[in-house]
Amino acid sequence: MRIRAIALSFFALALLAGACGRITGPGDDGTDQPTGADQLLLRVATGGGFVPVDYVLRQLPQFSLMGDGRIITQGPVIEIYPGPALPNLLVATATEEGVREILEAARAAGLAGPDRSYDCSAIADAPTTTFTFADSSGTHVVSAYALAEELDCPGLGESERDARAALLDLQTKLSDLRSWLPEGSVGEERPFEFDELRVFVGAYETIPEDPYLEQTVVDWPLSQPLDSFGEPVADLEGFRD
Repeated sequence: MRIRAIALSFFALALLAGACGRITGPGDDGTDQPTGADQLLLRVATGGGFVPVDYVLRQLPQFSLMGDGRIITQGPVIEIYPGPALPNLLVATATEEGVREILEAARAAGLAGPDRSYDCSAIADAPTTTFTFADSSGTHVVSAYALAEELDCPGLGESERDARAALLDLQTKLSDLRSWLPEGSVGEERPFEFDELRVFVGAYETIPEDPYLEQTVVDWPLSQPLDSFGEPVADLEGFRD
């Protein structure tokens, strides 16, 4: 079999590294919090917007806090084409005090309440930022469209403007934890060790007459054709998972 129209993309989805410890104390409001290494406490992810349809397959959360205190973020990526096969995820471990401070900031931003979403119809093609917060009462999801692009969207009431401002402030704080958390409450960052990969297969589009990008045809090394792997991806024609 010759490969000309199939390409592979590798993306880390499951954050399944082994536990580095457990957070056993209750939250500041007296409620217990998840403590497992694979249990999510807080996540911030931005996706969608004016991007190719298949771009969503490679979008990863900017911030994830796990029950064992691990904080997983995105590191810088070299600007080359094609880009690296794997994302540059970084992990640091927070102390119990650090975790409690982060969760308290999430509660103060309104994440412990009911699920809700904030729109901004005056802006087109912007991404949506989604905050996922977990505690003993369950998982809470709050999303805001065009959060970074426009804080004071026309037609918003005061309460909604305040809510969007609180979410934007939380997102900013989570991007620079050491500027406000107690000293020593977040350890040094290190490369994230992948335990599992998810593979998406899709048609490869050649770039005609590109003198700088050599596209070499090679033999597929396995007996099973690449385009028969997995199952079709829902709502994304031409891709398999």
